[in-house]
Amino acid sequence: MNMDKRILPELRQAFEQFPGFQLEENLEWSRSLVSAPPVKKSEHVHTTSRTIPGAAGEMLAKIYEPAGRKDDKLPAMLWIHGGGYVMGHPDMDDELCQRFVQTAGCVIVSVDYRLAPENPYPAAIEDCYAGLVWMTEEAESLGIDVNRVAIAGASGGGGLTAALALLARDKGGPSIIFQMPLYPMLDNRNITPSSHEITEDRAIWNRTNNLSAWKMYLGEENDASGISPYAVPSRAENLAGLPPTYTCVGQLDLFRDETIEYVTRLAQAGVDVEFHMYPGCFHLFESFVPEAEVSQRAVQSYMDAMARALHT
Repeated sequence: MNMDKRILPELRQAFEQFPGFQLEENLEWSRSLVSAPPVKKSEHVHTTSRTIPGAAGEMLAKIYEPAGRKDDKLPAMLWIHGGGYVMGHPDMDDELCQRFVQTAGCVIVSVDYRLAPENPYPAAIEDCYAGLVWMTEEAESLGIDVNRVAIAGASGGGGLTAALALLARDKGGPSIIFQMPLYPMLDNRNITPSSHEITEDRAIWNRTNNLSAWKMYLGEENDASGISPYAVPSRAENLAGLPPTYTCVGQLDLFRDETIEYVTRLAQAGVDVEFHMYPGCFHLFESFVPEAEVSQRAVQSYMDAMARALHT
């Protein structure tokens, strides 16, 4: 598909300038493309980094909370960074997490889960679950209300968010009142129409990248039948009992159709869900062109959704 004519004009320059990830050929270089530039710290948000128990040893967690907060317990959110299960670091979302804190009046814990291919499935989801358990067990010291806990993430982090909701439900783990898997990476089969449409090398996330990332994450399990839904959330047979959900996706995103299918199945399972699709928008559009009107509208929409969920 020729995307150029369909991309919104305000997003086109960023799309044309992006060199494209090369996961198979040069993973380290690809990882460098998502390394975080220095972010100006907000005077309204206090950020700390600490080491917490992961599933296989210690891991980094970044904690964001309102500066000068009172003694009242605040709602909390576990944030899971993106990167297709093979890239990324909590630092890349500093600005986003600061904005969530200010909009939703919450405490955020962002975990540095292990990445594939060095640490394939189930390393990432086990670390995310360990982060969720730690956050709720440390509720007193963190000053959070365990009755108002949400989980959220984007792209690969959105896939892990969906997987974490399933895992917490099935294990009877910490109670989650809301999940926000933004344009999530849910399905390793790559059989949807949109997974065949987005093939251009310079696309932010194309079919080649998706095939490579899933192979790195799942290893020998990638072609197996009966893959766990905690690895591939679209494989879940039952979505009933999951928390209310917000998600969005660009119409020119490879994950468009698997997101639509997920939203449809959630609704059919009796889960309250809010969904937005943005025409003319590619994967991660609001991160690549934050000043665009559509980007500001999309970000404000999911910020407001989190605020409503945590303060109902």
